[in-house]
Amino acid sequence: MVDFNPLARQPSNIDYANNTQFRFDIMKLPNVQYNVIRANVPGLSFDGNAEYTTRFKRIPAMGEVVNYEDLNLTFIVQENFANYIEVHDWIIGIGFPKSTTQFANAIASGETGLKPNAGGDVSRTDTSSKVANISALESDATLTILTNKNNPTVRVNFKSLYPSALTGVEYDVQSTTTTPLTATVTFKYSIYEFETL
Repeated sequence: MVDFNPLARQPSNIDYANNTQFRFDIMKLPNVQYNVIRANVPGLSFDGNAEYTTRFKRIPAMGEVVNYEDLNLTFIVQENFANYIEVHDWIIGIGFPKSTTQFANAIASGETGLKPNAGGDVSRTDTSSKVANISALESDATLTILTNKNNPTVRVNFKSLYPSALTGVEYDVQSTTTTPLTATVTFKYSIYEFETL
């Protein structure tokens, strides 16, 4: 039952969210997660909205499919490009532009946590009977929202996340200030859910 007494409807927490108080965690990208400087909680919208037509006006009806916007992360690029290469190799493994071996290596390293050996192949046993596990190319991730005292208050849990785009980095010898290079990675995912801590 809704309480209509204005005094009983006052919020118990009057602190506002701060745009610098967050932490991002993703298992597949340990170097990236440490250097994240910008992240978003994606928006969502209905798809398939209908309209009832009457002789006076069109009346909107609720849609039935929820569309999630992309998750965008901006991170500082390490001097040795380790974190940029992590994302780059993940995308290359999914798209395998050079050979199907890139895809097989990405699947195998996702299943076992191994890196390819010097010959470019991940050591596996009995691969002939294995069906490619596409979920090995995905990862779950968590955006933890912190209070003004850096205590976790809410988690945004992303399921089946994978990168769909990575921006380039640009050098400029005419720049008068030294600014760290940044890159932005765009992720697709199946769903996200809030978890109150």
